[in-house]
Amino acid sequence: MRFSKNFISMVILLLFTMFVAVGCSGKQGASEPTTKQSGGSKKIVIGAALPDFDDKWLSYLQDGMKEYAKTQKDVEVIYVDAMNDASKQLSQVENFIQQKVDAIVLIPVDTVSAPEMIDKANQANIPIVVVNRIFDGVDKATAYVGSESIKSGIMQMEEVAKILGGKGNIAIMNGQMGHEAQIKRTEGNKEVIKKYPNMKVVLEGTAEWDRAKGMSLMENWLNSGKNIDAVVANNDEMAIGAIMALEDAGKLDDVVVAGIDATPDALEYVKSGKLKVTVFQNARGQGQGGLETAIKAAKGEKVEKFNWIPYELVTKDNVEEYIKKWQ
Repeated sequence: MRFSKNFISMVILLLFTMFVAVGCSGKQGASEPTTKQSGGSKKIVIGAALPDFDDKWLSYLQDGMKEYAKTQKDVEVIYVDAMNDASKQLSQVENFIQQKVDAIVLIPVDTVSAPEMIDKANQANIPIVVVNRIFDGVDKATAYVGSESIKSGIMQMEEVAKILGGKGNIAIMNGQMGHEAQIKRTEGNKEVIKKYPNMKVVLEGTAEWDRAKGMSLMENWLNSGKNIDAVVANNDEMAIGAIMALEDAGKLDDVVVAGIDATPDALEYVKSGKLKVTVFQNARGQGQGGLETAIKAAKGEKVEKFNWIPYELVTKDNVEEYIKKWQ
């Protein structure tokens, strides 16, 4: 059978057109973003805005989040470090919103900028869960997970008052000024001191949550010549710094030192008798609880507005129990 040249040309053109159409269809399918994981479930992306990766206690909180994330299928957590810069943290939260993450976990650098971040997330209809640091306006967030800082300051100071027999000169070592924990823990300390006519604050200063700065501040206080019966620090790291300075000066036996957080390092100091008091704040529990709540909110599940994780007093009598918690 013979075909005309025109017929053959038409067949070739038709075959070429079909080939191009099939090729283009294949390319479009490959370039489309994949939003489904195996099994057809949507991947949940959580943005975690943390204030400072170098903060020891917060590193345990982040560990709690990471440990919990490993147990969750189709969940990705993006961690960002604000380096204690509130404006940087605001920018990071804005980036999460632009990326359209499914939920945000926020530990605010300070309590001034935090409400704005909550408002921006709410405007974008993205659930935002605040962890650890509470402030006026936190009720506008999807949820809060943490402990009441003022209670830790009260528990800490009540035990110090008991050890001192209700009298003595107190030096208060503050964390970074303006932080919710610094404000409320110190407020709790002073609330207790007011109850005892023979107790008074003779020195107060900040060591910004840092061990080395705590040591330096304690050295300055020792050089002031003022009589100090107890050093009450807003966290364990500063308390350990104070212990180091007191040891160097040969005065640790004369001063009661108290901290808050019950970190692994601090518990060893409690066990040795150098740190008389600390207050356990469950870092991993807060991290896990914060991420768990954010995932539930991302799925559209109902969550409790306030999720309280209680503080616990730690002394030499019960320190072994808390050492086991970290193992």
